[in-house]
Amino acid sequence: QLQASGGGLVQAGGSLRLSCAASGRTFSDYTMGWFRQAPGKNREFVAAIRGGGYMANYLDSVKARFTISRDNAKNTVYLQMNSLKPEDTAVYYCAARAGGLPVAGPGAYDSWGNGTQVTVSS
Repeated sequence: QLQASGGGLVQAGGSLRLSCAASGRTFSDYTMGWFRQAPGKNREFVAAIRGGGYMANYLDSVKARFTISRDNAKNTVYLQMNSLKPEDTAVYYCAARAGGLPVAGPGAYDSWGNGTQVTVSS
């Protein structure tokens, strides 16, 4: 089970940190990802991190602004989002993949959490 939190309303240029808490699994065995979906658009890869935390992958448009990290002792993955832009507005979802590389394809992920809304005002 994955539970995302931390979304909210922020002005452009602001920051938010999303969290996703996992239960019922050996967390360090799982690659974790963040995806987002804006109204009328397909779900989009944002970032992913491998189980040991030493390999990450990012959507190009967020690479310089977002940081994915994880605390395996707390069974939690984070997405620190800085310099937010209105185009970052979306529902953000966390996802888990049993091992493997931090790939961008949503079909590679086995489990999905609830979404958390991020709204960036201009």
